Amino acid sequence: MSVKIARVTLLALAVSFGLPVLAAESSGAPAVQKVDLSPDRQRIRAPRNEAAIAQIPAGFKFAQPGKFTVAVSGVAGPPLALLANDDKTTIGSEADTAQLVADSLGLQLNVVQTSWEDWPLGVSSGKYDAVISNVTVTEARKKRFDFATYRQDVLGFYVKTTSKIVAIKEARDIAGLKIIVGSGTNQEKVLLAWNDANVKAGIAPALLQYFDDQAAAQLAVQSGRSDALFGPNSVFAYSAAITGGIKLVGIVNGGWPLRADIAVTTRKDNGLVQPIHTALEGAIAGGQYEQVLKRWGLDVERIDTSRINPPGLPD
Repeated sequence: MSVKIARVTLLALAVSFGLPVLAAESSGAPAVQKVDLSPDRQRIRAPRNEAAIAQIPAGFKFAQPGKFTVAVSGVAGPPLALLANDDKTTIGSEADTAQLVADSLGLQLNVVQTSWEDWPLGVSSGKYDAVISNVTVTEARKKRFDFATYRQDVLGFYVKTTSKIVAIKEARDIAGLKIIVGSGTNQEKVLLAWNDANVKAGIAPALLQYFDDQAAAQLAVQSGRSDALFGPNSVFAYSAAITGGIKLVGIVNGGWPLRADIAVTTRKDNGLVQPIHTALEGAIAGGQYEQVLKRWGLDVERIDTSRINPPGLPD
């Protein structure tokens, strides 16, 4: 999915429910966030981090002198990556995170839109200094790249705002529910494992439902034909923010039963991961990192500290 198509899809989703995207709803209804899609929207900025700058290897050659060139793929979708209303400027939480790192390193930010297939070669060849595009740390990728984590990989359970369901934390909580999930996804594997556990415990399994269209899926939840949505938290968090029609009631790590981390990705052993890590640590301590997550509704994906090359998902 391209950045442009992803942006239109989420905006169309709001329109399909008859809800305003850029204004709050009337009193008594779920609040709808104002979403500023202008290309000149002021980014959250971080101060220079002298400790991080001192860790940049002597003579390091950035892709473009004086700039931190970051690849962002549109496949991530809103709120991670989308086009501003000029249809060319990349905005979203990933671009905002890249801005924090660039500021900390004393560099100008240069965001490059790329395809998901292009970033590995682009980073390896030095075309990009890093990729910040929802890249999960895996053991296979660690053989070719270095990682500095900045978010958890989180899956979310979302229900309509008036639902009596208040929490979904474990297998027994999905018993008998009709849950919409993507076919062949890790979140489907989670639900299938939970269903197996429930059946063995003599508890009713959940009924899994599959939709090709996200707007139709959310309509099914709001109409009561389905009880919950389960998928990448970031996508549903953005939808909840712009429509006010659904709410978060539970999260599961994307690597369940293991932990999956999202990280800034650099070329292996080129020395850039340490200053980026220090930059992220500074932004976390300074509060700018939390501001970025709150701006895009990703609070539940926050981390307390960045890690370099943590254990990745197995091959």
